[in-house]
Amino acid sequence: MSFLNRFFPLFFLMLIIFPMPVKAQEGVVLQGVVMDFATNQSIPGANVYWETDPSSGVTTDLEGVFLLPIKELPSKLVISFVGFEQVQRQIQERDLSKPIRIFLRVEEMDLQEVTVSSTRPDENVKSLDLGKSVVPIETIKNIPALFGEVDLLRSLQLLPGVQTAGEGTTGLFVRGGSADQNLLQIDGAPVYNPSHFFGFFSVFNPDALNSVDFYKGNIPANYGGRVSSLIDISLKEGNYDKLHGEGGIGTISSRLTVDGPLLSENSSFVLSARRTYADVFLRLSSDPNINSNDLYFYDLSGKMTFKLGEKDKLSFSSYYGSDFLGLSGQFGFGWSNWVNSATWNRNISDRAFFDLNVYHSRYNYKVGFDDPDSGFEWGNTIGETGIKSEWTNLLSDKTILKWGSMLQFYHFASIDLDPSPNSAIQPIATNPRNGMQFNPFLTVSQELTENLSLEAGLRWSLYQQHGLGVDYRYENDIPNPTNEITDSIAFNRFERIKAYQGLEPRLAFRYLLRDDFSIKIAANRGFQYLQVASNSSAGLPIDRWILAGTYIPPVRGDQFSIGFFKNLKENVWEFSLEGYYKDMKNVIDLRQGATVLFTDNVETEILSGDGYAYGVEFLVKKNVGKTTGWLSYAYSRTWRRIEGISFDNWYNPRFDRPHDLNLVLNHQFNKRWSANLTFVYTTGQAVTFPAGSYVVDSQRLPLFTGERNADRFPDYHRMDASVTWKNADQGKKWRGSWNFSIYNLYGRKNPFSYQFGEIFNDNINFSPAPNDPITSRRPGTVMTYLFTFLPSITYNFNF
Repeated sequence: MSFLNRFFPLFFLMLIIFPMPVKAQEGVVLQGVVMDFATNQSIPGANVYWETDPSSGVTTDLEGVFLLPIKELPSKLVISFVGFEQVQRQIQERDLSKPIRIFLRVEEMDLQEVTVSSTRPDENVKSLDLGKSVVPIETIKNIPALFGEVDLLRSLQLLPGVQTAGEGTTGLFVRGGSADQNLLQIDGAPVYNPSHFFGFFSVFNPDALNSVDFYKGNIPANYGGRVSSLIDISLKEGNYDKLHGEGGIGTISSRLTVDGPLLSENSSFVLSARRTYADVFLRLSSDPNINSNDLYFYDLSGKMTFKLGEKDKLSFSSYYGSDFLGLSGQFGFGWSNWVNSATWNRNISDRAFFDLNVYHSRYNYKVGFDDPDSGFEWGNTIGETGIKSEWTNLLSDKTILKWGSMLQFYHFASIDLDPSPNSAIQPIATNPRNGMQFNPFLTVSQELTENLSLEAGLRWSLYQQHGLGVDYRYENDIPNPTNEITDSIAFNRFERIKAYQGLEPRLAFRYLLRDDFSIKIAANRGFQYLQVASNSSAGLPIDRWILAGTYIPPVRGDQFSIGFFKNLKENVWEFSLEGYYKDMKNVIDLRQGATVLFTDNVETEILSGDGYAYGVEFLVKKNVGKTTGWLSYAYSRTWRRIEGISFDNWYNPRFDRPHDLNLVLNHQFNKRWSANLTFVYTTGQAVTFPAGSYVVDSQRLPLFTGERNADRFPDYHRMDASVTWKNADQGKKWRGSWNFSIYNLYGRKNPFSYQFGEIFNDNINFSPAPNDPITSRRPGTVMTYLFTFLPSITYNFNF
């Protein structure tokens, strides 16, 4: 093991770049791509088969590509997809010289039918996917939105097994896992803070997205790093033939996306931008206390794609998003994400494919206070760089082999507090934290019989924390605020501080009881080498990310799940019932009264222990027709037991919400008018309320017993609605639509927080007005809510 700890970075980097070759099995196949005639975008999940043998057909992958074994030529090829006209094409031997392109046109209907799935109609039954959702971008755009701002993460909250942090927030808690246990990535690059406006909006502009794959159960072995879920987002490619654009003007922001050919018919670009203008309206105020404030966010994204021939494609993508809050030039708080990635796709042969992805992700924040006596600047930067190589080999019509490796470098910079020149505040600087992780992986998918399929995978995670940095030693080797530091050891750059490793097996079975009815079973193990230490479950821009090290071991998560999947009426209706059990080791929580933002000894403020979660999820979904949508219900529980918290007993984290009901409906009246409705009901979040109060220096303070999260907020429920009118004239180059949306239709006052204290003169601000005599004082509680009946209007367009 000492050899690996010392030499594995160089050794495994060589494996990534110079892998051992795997010879693909030779066979005669037809290769092609299926595309949308109107947008020139690829169509994943389209059905491709020979007219004489429909049962041996295939479906296109996420790039719209298909490989279909050939039995005899000439033969008639059939291509179909829900919502598009079926295409039949006679294939001759001359068509085998290069991949073919097939374009599908949108099917003309008296009333436009809407589909809420971008995969093949029976994918949910026939595939090995368990706990996976593919969320079409059009579905996301149709869901009623807060302030009219369509949001990806808020749409995912409407799926079973996904909980929220509270009113209006975009934080996700998936099957009993915390928010930091979700991996969100854009074109293979992770995003550390996926929110704008303190969590009210996500950083993803739907106009710039191509697809969203959400895994909460059977995560394939070629992904890892988090133990709860994967949200795999890809930016769309530009149109190779003509310039196209779309955008919108909303209540608080506007957006624009433009795409088209770049240098030739073999290259394309996409540029997307979005910005709020709350600060513009603030400038219009005559009050200097208002017009001197700043409040905005913006994001920019772009992608360039180059087809380097029939076998190679190269793409570069970038995202930058920034938030800023400034108060009267005295206080400023800002944060930003910058994510870059490059991807090379190569078709080695008809049955072998190679993908190489290189990325860098950086997140930083800065807080400033301009005051001569107590001014300061405080900031931090988090960075991750990685390279991933993946090979796919079609060994036969029934066997697929995927293998590769991934190398990641983490750099968590020091947290610095720099006082103003004359400030009385003392400077603070922590030591940086660095880590390296290598993950080789292998996955085999095998169709054992006509009814039984298997997917087996293995991922090996090797991790080490390394210098440049300092590691501390404590009395009795226990990091505790009361124990003295006995030693501090400085490590040189890339010198090993602590190493961990573990095997992550993945196993899934699918058995077809009938063509439209299947049962699936899956088991997964994962390791996570970074966590967030925070007093808030909502996810704040200043949350403290922590790498595994000497005193903080990695999280280990084991999940077992089973599901039943049934389709009716030729896949118009989908039914699913899934159950899961999740076991977690080494999850962290904070000591009572812990302070983690500025300390260099963060391990003394953290306790770790065990956790488990279980649940049952039901989903019924209608995919096609004038009325589409889904109804979901989940019963779930999650528990933690950590020595030193809640008297060492099992307790619920704040995101434990046993009952969760979601209804999403879309109705297309005609080509111009449509309506959307969502309804949400959940159990109130777990919280700690005071058991009483006591008086110190004439001030009444709340008294807590030490039992964590034993109380609950009232149950949460809300209904949102929207109506959309669009110009349905297909001949016009400019088409627009108006969306009228209402958030919280019946004005429910859902609690955001409770404040406990002493109320004077019945003033809910807990204090009497200036110069007012105190006529009454009593213990009291004040509930704060954010939104009731909230209308908005958005104009959307495309050209």
